[in-house]
Amino acid sequence: MAASDGAPAGAAQGRALRLALLGCGVVGTQVVRLLAEQGADLAARVGAPLELVGIAVRDLDASRPGIDRALLTTDAAALVERADIVIEVMGGIEPAKTLMLRAIAAGASVVTANKALLAQDGPTLYAAADAAGVDLYFEAAVAGAIPLVRPVRESLAGDKIRRILGIVNGTTNYVLDQMATEGLDLASAVAQAQALGYAEADPTADVEGFDAAAKAAILASIAFHTRVPLSCVQREGITGVTADDVAWAARTGHVVKLLAIAEMTDAGVSVRVHPALVPTSHPLAGVHGAFNAVFIEAEAAGGLMFYGRGAGGAPTASAVLGDVVSAARHRVLGGRGPVESRYADLPMLPASAAVTRYQIRLDVADRPGVLAQVAAVLAQHGVSIEAVRQAPRPDGGAPVVPGGPAVPGALAHLIITTHAATDAALAATVAAIAELDSVTGVVSVLRVEGA
Repeated sequence: MAASDGAPAGAAQGRALRLALLGCGVVGTQVVRLLAEQGADLAARVGAPLELVGIAVRDLDASRPGIDRALLTTDAAALVERADIVIEVMGGIEPAKTLMLRAIAAGASVVTANKALLAQDGPTLYAAADAAGVDLYFEAAVAGAIPLVRPVRESLAGDKIRRILGIVNGTTNYVLDQMATEGLDLASAVAQAQALGYAEADPTADVEGFDAAAKAAILASIAFHTRVPLSCVQREGITGVTADDVAWAARTGHVVKLLAIAEMTDAGVSVRVHPALVPTSHPLAGVHGAFNAVFIEAEAAGGLMFYGRGAGGAPTASAVLGDVVSAARHRVLGGRGPVESRYADLPMLPASAAVTRYQIRLDVADRPGVLAQVAAVLAQHGVSIEAVRQAPRPDGGAPVVPGGPAVPGALAHLIITTHAATDAALAATVAAIAELDSVTGVVSVLRVEGA
């Protein structure tokens, strides 16, 4: 349905399609710029001109260089009811949700970059759009400019995706990359990200993994044809990652990345976000700065990697306009975009069921038999050892002489990499190791992914 005249989709030939923009921040400003600069090309691709009829903002007096003030309004509700396509880049849950539902009810298609809303209550929006016969597009909600949602929903529709492994938050990737390449601690790297505009004044959503978890929920839902609630995504941020963790990762042939991981097994779907050690040989290890990359494993296609800028005004606006063109073409020519696919309805697995590997760093007494004690604990919990490395304590523990006599009170640093086991078994193993008299401290526990 058209927004105000009740004409069916496909009846827009001969007139401009009316666009309403909700929000005019970094992304919204770039959407306006691209619409103006590429108007003729976009019209040719769509088959009709695109007319921006209004921009809903909270503060009419805020400085917005390059924006026609005549387009600004604080009456977002009225604006969405006179549009054919509503572009939502205001973020947050409310009033964005109410405004999108109002637009859909009025017959407008919706393009959104709102990952938090889609992860929290996407089914409500999908159902409303399906009932109204309009499009709901959200490419920009997951990986900025990287085409990811469309390939997963459409290009790989004839395949079965088994696993998604990705860096989907540019801020944390920048922070961890600076820690690895410049030797910064976490606080310094976050401050640098803030100074460059990669991180907000309050970086909680990024460094605690909330942003990545929302994206993981969206990706898993469309990849596995199953509704994945945000509450079912295991989440751990990077605030516990130290400069020492990053340095030891390099020594063992790894880099630390915040990963979003979604897996489909015979038992169900597992989705999690956490810091992990990635082997330097894996493609994701070479993703630097504020870039994103997602590695998809499909049964027929094999491994596919999507790489590019995952954030920023212009890159995100590029993805937004790609969706606008698709929705607009359907208005002109008829048809619909993809609708929610949830036929599989797979069970969600608890975090404890995830299968992974661990790298455990311990401070232990430097005396014979300690490694045997630790190995016995792992064996009791059904966890096998892949590799062990021992090194002197870098902070003054008495030197360890390979093959030499034990020095009273001396400590050694033990690095153990396990084979794959359930997260529950590995967690129980670490807890039991910490109770050994010969272990003076569990320094770090990181999962190993991508090997």
